[in-house]
Amino acid sequence: MPRYMSPEEQARYLKRRRKRIELMKTIGVFVILSLGALLYLAPLFWMISTSIKNDIQTFADPPILIPNPPVLDNYVEILTSPRWRRWAWNTIYLTGMGLIGTLLSTSVSAYSFARLQWPGRNFWFIVLLSTMMLPYQVTMVPTYLIFTQLGWVNTFKPLTVPPFVAVGGAFYIFLLRQFFMTIPKELDEAAIIDGCSTFRIFWNIILPLAKPALATVAIFTYMSHWNAFLTPLIYIRDSELFTLTLGLSSLRTNYAVSGIIMWNELMAASILIALPCMLLFLFAQRYFIQGVVMSGLKG
Repeated sequence: MPRYMSPEEQARYLKRRRKRIELMKTIGVFVILSLGALLYLAPLFWMISTSIKNDIQTFADPPILIPNPPVLDNYVEILTSPRWRRWAWNTIYLTGMGLIGTLLSTSVSAYSFARLQWPGRNFWFIVLLSTMMLPYQVTMVPTYLIFTQLGWVNTFKPLTVPPFVAVGGAFYIFLLRQFFMTIPKELDEAAIIDGCSTFRIFWNIILPLAKPALATVAIFTYMSHWNAFLTPLIYIRDSELFTLTLGLSSLRTNYAVSGIIMWNELMAASILIALPCMLLFLFAQRYFIQGVVMSGLKG
């Protein structure tokens, strides 16, 4: 600070200095975040770049960062392939069934734990939460043996029936329960006075108010079923029943057997598989963030 300054000048000088320091901090944070974003976006950029290369550009040495000219033949080949269309339909069907079943089962279970009074409710809720500590690998073998005895192996039933008949995922039930508990119970009491049944209160009052939480569960469920690999791999044998992830893995295996991996086709297929999830989160992130925050899960 310069010497022989009046109090007013000193105050203005300190104010300008604080502004410069804040500006430097903002620029530093922006630079660090930008570098981090570029680090995470680099693989995605390389995938997109490889997906629009021809075979010669794909195996060029040194690698070509920006293809010239870019080609869309890889995307056209995948979109016009009958087997890829079949795998896409299988994935859409399994994702849709899992989404409907999970939303129905988890919402009903969460409503029971949040709004209804019945003996042992808190105890069984703790038991339900304790199942989150069991990894899928623990229940994988006995579940497979059960479905084998039922004759469901190599069918869609092990992937579509459980979301409907089970009580739903513990995490989703916990999320919805937390949201349901934020809804004033005076609404239930007013509805009961008007003659509403328990199911009608759930269907006409609770669910319309729980759209953010339901959207969050729907996004999580959609992404988990769309990207599922291990469970379809265990139960599906026929290539006609493959999902997109299994089809991509089989394509990778076929290339490895032949000795030449067509990375441009694999990258194009990977982008097409990941694109629906990215678009869903992009357009539904407002509901997703609102549901997480209002459910009491924010950090």
